[in-house]
Amino acid sequence: MQKSHNDIEIKSKLWLEVNGEPVFGRGRRFLLEAIDRYGSVNQAAKDVNISYRKAWSHIKAMEERLGIKLVDCRTGGKNGGGATLTDDARHFIKKYESLENRIREMVDERFEKIFSGK
Repeated sequence: MQKSHNDIEIKSKLWLEVNGEPVFGRGRRFLLEAIDRYGSVNQAAKDVNISYRKAWSHIKAMEERLGIKLVDCRTGGKNGGGATLTDDARHFIKKYESLENRIREMVDERFEKIFSGK
């Protein structure tokens, strides 16, 4: 959480768009991280409290708008199905987290400067 001054908190929300359409933000990052953790789109959707259909909608939109494959899936069967993140997805998440952290630092610094009265 960002800094507080006299009970005032600064919060910021970051998301990426392509041609005015949302493509990536914290919620979609959490979805991909849950897929990585569980190896399942279904379980990941439950974890982030969205429907399986909505999870797939987000995945397809992200892949289409970013122009990269994010999730590799195996269909069920004797050994069961599953899902894994691609290397491109892991790399993209790291870049997004780096951007998010840097923006948070900048917002915190500016908030402190403006609201500290110094």
